[in-house]
Amino acid sequence: MDREDKPLALVTGASSGIGAATARALAAAGFEVVAAARRLERLEALAGEIGGVAHRLDVTDPASVARRADALPRLDLLVNNAGAALGLETVEELDEENWRGMFELNVLAVARMVRTFLPALRAAGGQIVSIGSTAGFETYPGGAGYTASKHALRALTRTLRLELLGSGVKVTEIAPALTETEFSLVRFAGDRERADEVYAGMTPLTGEDVARCVVFAATQPAHVSIDEVVVRPLDQADSRTIHRRSPDDS
Repeated sequence: MDREDKPLALVTGASSGIGAATARALAAAGFEVVAAARRLERLEALAGEIGGVAHRLDVTDPASVARRADALPRLDLLVNNAGAALGLETVEELDEENWRGMFELNVLAVARMVRTFLPALRAAGGQIVSIGSTAGFETYPGGAGYTASKHALRALTRTLRLELLGSGVKVTEIAPALTETEFSLVRFAGDRERADEVYAGMTPLTGEDVARCVVFAATQPAHVSIDEVVVRPLDQADSRTIHRRSPDDS
C-alpha cells in the first residue's frame, strides 16, 4: 500500500509512553503516522523505526500547532495523548502553577488541537481519540487539580460528540487507570523512588495495553463509533483500591 493510500494519524506526546506505543501500534495496523512532541530526537528515532514522520510540536503553543496544521494536507485520525499530572498537593495547599499547567495541557491544548485540525478531519470523515483517565470519573485526596482537568477533558469530549453529530467525525475517549510510563516520574518532579512506589506490588497497565485500545477504536467500520473505553489493571478497582502483593507472594 502506498503512503497516499494509508489513513494518516497524528499522535501527540509521541516521544514516550502511551504516545510512542500508540504510534507503533497504529503503524502496524496500516496507518501512516505523524509522531509529534517536543523532544524531536526521540521522535526521529521512533519515526525511523515505524516508517513514520517526526514533527516537533508543543500543543500549548498556538503557533506551533498552526505550523503543524499547515504541514499536513490531510488527516484521518487525531490522537490527543499529550498530558500530565503535576504534584499531589491538597486544595488547601494549592499550587497555582501546577494547576494552570495541567489545565493548559490536559484541556485547552486538546481543544486547540481539535479546533485546528477539525476541517481536515471533517473532510476525511475522520476520528478524534483523546487519552483521558479514570481520574475523569473519580476523585482522591491530593488529586483535585489533576482530576478536575480530566473531568474537564471528559466533558469536552462528550460535548464534542453532540456538536459533531452528523458530521461523520467520530469522537472517542480512552480512559486508562494506573499505567507505568513516565507519568509518575513527571508528577513527582523526577523522584524515582516515589514514582516506583505507585506501582509497587501490583501489575500496572503498559503503554502497549492502552495503544491496543486506541487501535481497536480506530479500526471499526464507518458506522460504528466507540464512545469511550475504560481500562484498568486487574489489580486495581478504583483510584484508591489496589491489590498489592508482598515481595514474598508467589
